[in-house]
Amino acid sequence: MRIGTYAIGGTIWLAACVVALSETSAEPPLPSIETVIQRAVDAAQGGSDNDRAFNQRYFYARAKVTEFRNGDGELKKQEKKQNVNDPARQAARPVVPQPAPQANAVTPSGAGQAPTANVRGRAFDKKDFLANPDLLDRFVLVLKGRESVNGRDALVIDFKPKAGKLPERNLKERFINRAAGRIWLDEEESQLVKADLHLTEKVDVLGGLVGSVWKFNCSIDRERTDDGLWFTRATSWHLEGR
Repeated sequence: MRIGTYAIGGTIWLAACVVALSETSAEPPLPSIETVIQRAVDAAQGGSDNDRAFNQRYFYARAKVTEFRNGDGELKKQEKKQNVNDPARQAARPVVPQPAPQANAVTPSGAGQAPTANVRGRAFDKKDFLANPDLLDRFVLVLKGRESVNGRDALVIDFKPKAGKLPERNLKERFINRAAGRIWLDEEESQLVKADLHLTEKVDVLGGLVGSVWKFNCSIDRERTDDGLWFTRATSWHLEGR
């Protein structure tokens, strides 16, 4: 009887441990998509301060390699550029005051518009995905779940263009209006961690007379430093057009 009692008691104790463990390891419920969007909008307001602090504290070299290939995939030309950010050298430079813009200053023709050369190759940047009402209103956003990215919880959001006519004031907006994919937002700080996107349809420039892009894929990877600053670690993209 003692053995039987012990076995029953052990079974009950084991079941209690399993229940307690499942309750402890259960993930918290996902926030609403409206809450996620509002947090992202609030976090985006400090983006310039984040970038400025990162450039002031960290030395880094940024390399950019652009390859031009023909329809058979053969390499025709390669361009390489490298920029270096050196906080020590920047601190030693004298500050030159810039004149304040005049209230009635006229914006040069074409300012604020993406140049035609971008049709040949233009990568999206983190700044193109800063959360603001104008950008968010162009997409249908669906919260898909939660994933761990670089040891931190991130919220996974799928997006696609809304149906109907969307505003197109420049070439960049033509691309954005036809972009769909997935983004990862850091759950604690609502910062962009990753982005994978593609074009949903062809993009023409000036009715296709200047150029057209029929395929475009882009990925962005960002990381967080130990002192809480975010930076873009890598951006890669593939474009097919003329």
